[in-house]
Amino acid sequence: MTTSKVLPALPLLAPALVAGTLATPAAAATVSVTIPRINVAEYHRPYVVGWLEPVAGGAARTVFVWYDVKKAGREPGTKWLADLRTWWRKGGRSMQLPADGLSGATRAPGTYQIPLPANLAPGQYVLKVEAARETGGRELVSLPLTVPVKKGGSAAGTTELGAITIR
Repeated sequence: MTTSKVLPALPLLAPALVAGTLATPAAAATVSVTIPRINVAEYHRPYVVGWLEPVAGGAARTVFVWYDVKKAGREPGTKWLADLRTWWRKGGRSMQLPADGLSGATRAPGTYQIPLPANLAPGQYVLKVEAARETGGRELVSLPLTVPVKKGGSAAGTTELGAITIR
């Protein structure tokens, strides 16, 4: 008969599970970003970035950045990140890209779920999502956020971005 090395530890973990010490972090929330389908003759997937700004002031924290990560050569994909003007000025220009866990390829129209960082300090923030598209427009959507997240919120763009929701 073999003995399990996991089961003997279970009685030790039970009080912690009941007390909630192993529960998910207070900031365990998800941002839902919708990229709408735009009917135009020449469609290019948008570059999209999301970041948090503390209401009380302080450094902005990038949550995700979607751009053409595979484009290289004379005009790498990072060249066009400056078109995300607000984020670029708030700290995007000083980021080392690709950023592990934050950078990703551009997305087709649809709705995407992005987890908020689990180590956010409690407080008031503004979530900002910005999109820019070649031969298209640029749009910025802002949404207030309180950590720990007890009540979500939503906002919507008008052209380049659809619904932005925090849950």
